[in-house]
Amino acid sequence: MMRNKAMLARIAGCLHLTVLLAVLATLGSPSALAIERYIVPDQSPGGPFYARLERGLVHMTDQWVAVAFYREPACVPETFNLLDFFDFANIPSIFGCPLTVHGLEIWKNGVSVDSGPMQSRLFGNGAVPVWFVSVSDFNTAAADDWVSVVELQGMSSLRKGSATFFEETLHPMAQRGRACCTSHRTDRWRMGAHSNTTRRQREAC
Repeated sequence: MMRNKAMLARIAGCLHLTVLLAVLATLGSPSALAIERYIVPDQSPGGPFYARLERGLVHMTDQWVAVAFYREPACVPETFNLLDFFDFANIPSIFGCPLTVHGLEIWKNGVSVDSGPMQSRLFGNGAVPVWFVSVSDFNTAAADDWVSVVELQGMSSLRKGSATFFEETLHPMAQRGRACCTSHRTDRWRMGAHSNTTRRQREAC
């Protein structure tokens, strides 16, 4: 009996050592260490986008559409379709547009391999510009699948405000490059002389 117990103890010890070595080998492999983190804007200029607006992902109530700007609105090209979200054609010039946010990007294999980060966390620099337009005005403009910053500026319902607290977590590469599993929080926004608090909103693809 004692002999069997000693043998079982030795086997258990060997298995423990094997598992430990396997874990250490995994941790030491290039694939496990490939994840790269970049600080925005110190190490990364941020993504090639201007505002939180795209097809199928519009922040709205029954009366208002809210468009938060990651970059200064004055820097958005007049001919750019905001529904496209990404402005790949304007790289690298777009990275010269001042950011209204800062944060962190996490890349699975690095910028030289991946087409985008696996996660992005952004926080407002102070007062993130947020434009509000009526749902009816927005739907009229978007009927041709095109919404430009010029069209937003020309809407009679336009109200320009700001978010004194802004936080957003994105998983851009979760599904075919689209921003999925999005949590968006814009608190204590101001629209002219009015102020309000917007609670956390979550969306999933």
